[in-house]
Amino acid sequence: MAALHFSQALLPDGWAQGVRLTLADGRIAKLETGVEPAAGDERHATALPGLPNLHSHAFQRLMAGLAERRLGPDGDDFWSWRELMYRIVGEIAPQQMAAIAAMAFVEMLEGGFTRVGEFHYLHHQPDGRPFDDPAEMAVALAGAAAETGIALTLLPVFYAHSGFGGQPPQPGQRRFVNDLDGFARLLEASRRALAPLPDAVLGIAPHSLRAVTPEELAALVGMAAGPVHIHIAEQVKEVADCFAWSGARPVEWLLGAQDVGERWCLVHATHMTDAETARLAASGAVAGLCPVTEANLGDGIFPAVDYLAAGGRFGVGSDSNVRIDAGEELRLLEYGQRLIRRQRTVLAAADRSNGRSLFEAALAGGGQALGDTPALKVGAVADIVALAADPLGAGDAALDRWIFANGRVDGVWRAGRRLVSGGRHIARAAVERRFHQAAMQLLG
Repeated sequence: MAALHFSQALLPDGWAQGVRLTLADGRIAKLETGVEPAAGDERHATALPGLPNLHSHAFQRLMAGLAERRLGPDGDDFWSWRELMYRIVGEIAPQQMAAIAAMAFVEMLEGGFTRVGEFHYLHHQPDGRPFDDPAEMAVALAGAAAETGIALTLLPVFYAHSGFGGQPPQPGQRRFVNDLDGFARLLEASRRALAPLPDAVLGIAPHSLRAVTPEELAALVGMAAGPVHIHIAEQVKEVADCFAWSGARPVEWLLGAQDVGERWCLVHATHMTDAETARLAASGAVAGLCPVTEANLGDGIFPAVDYLAAGGRFGVGSDSNVRIDAGEELRLLEYGQRLIRRQRTVLAAADRSNGRSLFEAALAGGGQALGDTPALKVGAVADIVALAADPLGAGDAALDRWIFANGRVDGVWRAGRRLVSGGRHIARAAVERRFHQAAMQLLG
């Protein structure tokens, strides 16, 4: 058994001082408050539960920072970025996938994320043929999670079409595409791939309404009991194309066609009417917001004020992994709302600071979306983030200064094992070396 002492910790019912956590078998066996550290205790400043990262494409970490040139004479947007992404990642092999994912997972842990929802759609060989094991790439992801220690919610993606109404896939999508029978085999193989990970969660991810038909979507939802994630309403063109196909906007169509509830996560949901916003909030589903990627791709800004006023739930994700930092996702979410409303502290709840409001909402929503909500309480898995000591960081100010100023993550424990010390993952050097080798092989 090991004991950690924190000057303060954010517990489910709020801040507590002088918190001593005794860890055993990867869980919090005992929690004391208002106590002094005992001899031999590790001593730290501020403890938080680990934050879930509800939406990641780990393989896209390969191209971070490599798409910052104008990609066409008529301007650059999501669709031109997507074509470049297809070209860059088209040759990734399983061993390289493991190296790239491990780098992303290391950076997630260093940034305060302790569980990742991997929205995984790079399934097949570069020429589109299936691997002998349909989950070969998922095995690589599971290996990267085991090596780095991050908790994994795997979301195998069903992708069959290039556009609304069942349009045939494009050549650049050949590594993604399955039919329903092939996807059922992939799902079962993915279950086996996760078996060595003790607290892994398996969900399912219809890629988007443009990539599945209504009939396929209905069949997919019944294939798994875990979370259901889907990209939706990220782009204005996507909304227009959906309306031309169905006479309804994407979120409107989905809420009418499926029993969308608490197991669902609608990723992005950027472009909604007031009516769609209210209906999504009332559904109990989670909006999966990725502010850094949404800004990088020029997607737009989610209607967070109206959504939260209607009781909506959200979590945050690193999506394209162009930059991985839990605090920055929360900061940019708030700053986007400030820019469009020309106000300050827009998303703060009445009884707590902005940083705490954002953190607790993302903790609850992200945990719901990934099938596991971290908490500092007896019996919970010991997923703990320690912020660096800050003489001005008492109570809510610790979160405000981490998210909005120069606060930093000092230590991270996952299932009771310390993985990050002094802000650096214990395996960073080896993981970074393999990542750079894979990057040079693929990018030259």
